[in-house]
Parts: sequence; C-alpha cells; structure tokens
Amino acid sequence: MKQGAPIAADVIRPIRVERRDAIYPASLIRFLGDGAPGQLSVIGNAELLKNQMLGLFCSIRCPGNIILKTYDLARAMRDAGIPVIGGFHTPMEGECLDLLLRGSQPVVICPARGVERMRPSREIRSGIQAGRILLVSSFAPSQRRATAELAEQRNRLVAALGSWIFVSHAAPGGKTEALCREILAMGKPLLTIDSPENSNLLSLGARPVAVEDVLHQWRKGGCA
Repeated sequence: MKQGAPIAADVIRPIRVERRDAIYPASLIRFLGDGAPGQLSVIGNAELLKNQMLGLFCSIRCPGNIILKTYDLARAMRDAGIPVIGGFHTPMEGECLDLLLRGSQPVVICPARGVERMRPSREIRSGIQAGRILLVSSFAPSQRRATAELAEQRNRLVAALGSWIFVSHAAPGGKTEALCREILAMGKPLLTIDSPENSNLLSLGARPVAVEDVLHQWRKGGCA
C-alpha cells in the first residue's frame, strides 16, 4: 500500500490497496473472479474491510410502506452497531446513510467514481478521522463522475464485499433486480422486507425478514 500526502484541507488522497496486499479482500477474487479489480483506492481505516458487513441496496423508487420499514431497519442497525456497506446513491440509500452517520458503527461507502479528489462531507470526514468510516473505490482518478455503467460495477463490488445483502426494494425488471439475481448466483444470503411490493424478490429466493429478524441473525453471527 502506498500512502499519499494531503493536497488540500478538505481533499484526502487515498491509500492504494493492491491484490498482493494482505488487506485486499479475498471475497473480491472469490466472488468476482477475473472481474475483481486489480487495486482499490481507500480513504480511511482499511482494516474495516476485514469486518463482516451488511450490504444495503434499494431501487431509485421505493413504495411508502417499505420506506418506513427501511427507516426502522437503518435505525436498528445503527443502534445495534452492525457494520454496513453500500453505494448510498439512490434516495432511500442516502436517507439510510444519514441515519447511519449519526451512530458509531462502521460504515463503508463505495462511490461510483474515483475518490482521489473527493471532498467528503463534514460528517463523513469526522467518521474517517474516528476510524469508523471508509471510502472504497475501484475506479481510476480520471473517473470523476458517476455513470450508470460505473454504478453497476460499484454495485457488484458492494455485493462481493457484503457478507449478507439486504435489498429493501427492487423494481421489477430493473437493474437492482438483475443485481439480486447475481447476488443469489454468488450464493450470498439475500434479505428483503416481506411486502407484496417485493413479490418479485421473494419469488427469486430472497428471504423475507423483519427488523427483529435481522438483529437476531446478526447476534447469532450472520445470516449465512
């Protein structure tokens, strides 16, 4: 790993984590194979990559009753100290991140762009300094804007790094539903809220869960 020097008060240069480094997550090679990135750029405590984490996803549009249950889950995960990883790009994911940032549990954020010149918010910078927040990217410094293609690649990265995956909602026929098929093909536990609006995920093989179920399984050591 190579440590870069700060270039501005609100810009932090990342550490490069290469495949040969001990901290490089073996799960990326296991689940992505030849598609695993050759290196990662990380800002923050790279040791967080060793944690078991819950991967969090939600489609851009989310039904109202699922939104309320997802809020409850995010608060419960925060209060229980469950490490969470996600891109936190869609509106529901962003709301969850706002709730998680108010806690003290580890949070790994994976932007769909390079992180070399990112200016994290005050809350994220504070979490990075405290060692509980990590930014991770597999993209080159030249990729400064998120695109749909980069978001798909980022979502696969999150899915490979997450020990188990929670998808609050995936629109039928959408990209998040397609990702869920990939997650199930990886053999990873896929959880979702038990709701008629999630019948497509349940029919694929996602496990219907309530907030209490997630916390119970976490205390038992995961949902595998």
